[in-house]
Amino acid sequence: MRQIPCFSRKTLLYSILTVWAILATTACATVQSHPPYQQGQVIDLSQQSIVPFSELRSALLKTDVIYIGETHYTPSHIDAAIQVMEILLHEGKTPILGMEMFSWDGQSGLDRYLHGEITSVDKFLAESQWKNNWGGNYEDYSPLVDFAKKHELKILRLNPPRPFVRKVAQKGLNGIGTDPDLKKWNIPDPFPPDDPEYRRVIYEQIEKCHGGMKPEVYQKIYEASVFRDEGMASVITTILRRGASGPTTFVSYTGSGHIQYGLPIPKRVKRQLGTSIKQVTVYLHALDPEHPEDVEQLVEERIADFVWLTTLGPHGRQPRCGE
Repeated sequence: MRQIPCFSRKTLLYSILTVWAILATTACATVQSHPPYQQGQVIDLSQQSIVPFSELRSALLKTDVIYIGETHYTPSHIDAAIQVMEILLHEGKTPILGMEMFSWDGQSGLDRYLHGEITSVDKFLAESQWKNNWGGNYEDYSPLVDFAKKHELKILRLNPPRPFVRKVAQKGLNGIGTDPDLKKWNIPDPFPPDDPEYRRVIYEQIEKCHGGMKPEVYQKIYEASVFRDEGMASVITTILRRGASGPTTFVSYTGSGHIQYGLPIPKRVKRQLGTSIKQVTVYLHALDPEHPEDVEQLVEERIADFVWLTTLGPHGRQPRCGE
């Protein structure tokens, strides 16, 4: 918060000077800068203030879908997701976990591993198409998978297969209209109309992250982003439409860019299911105490419903594109 400067003014009337001094002193004592941000704090962006963790907990228990946005390969973000699922389990709810890190063509391998039909991690990764799609270090995400396996929870793959996303990036959405995979993966045809707000935000970020490209290349990268977000939203809505035999909550675990401003996935789920769906977005931010401006920007932009400050990952501070 901006400090209000204290100052005095000479005047012929001593009483006026005295009153002014009291008022100025009071103002300077009550207007304080924001206290230092700390790891573990939760910020409610509807209030733009730090709140007790119990308020986040209460919000988590009242919703149908929880969107957790991570910075990739950050252990404290995996820990936060596990904590969310522990809260749900403790209150008698059964979380269904959706992970961006797994693709549609790997669901059978994922199921077989969770059910104990596969015991070898290498075989599991091969059957779940891990290297062909996500390709990163599985050990960074294994605690989340292991937690689900231990508690016999369902994990759903959210991401469209990378080869098909690559097709969209090369040909655009119009260029895949006759592709047989459209029916194989139950991809909407015709594709939903563009969202102007989403386009403005995502297109601007693509230009910042990939400078110097031709407009038609930007457009195809953008359409690939649309395709991925629509695809991930469709997985969530399909499960929610089926219903469940007991109290369940869908927990979506993706990169934070897929939940920002409630646009990429949450808005698409709401469009498909209607306004009755209850959703909450939790933006995980690995706090670098030397850069409180990172948090201030998230708060000012109202990036999500909640920002949860966690410890830094092994790669340190992750600046946004364009910094």
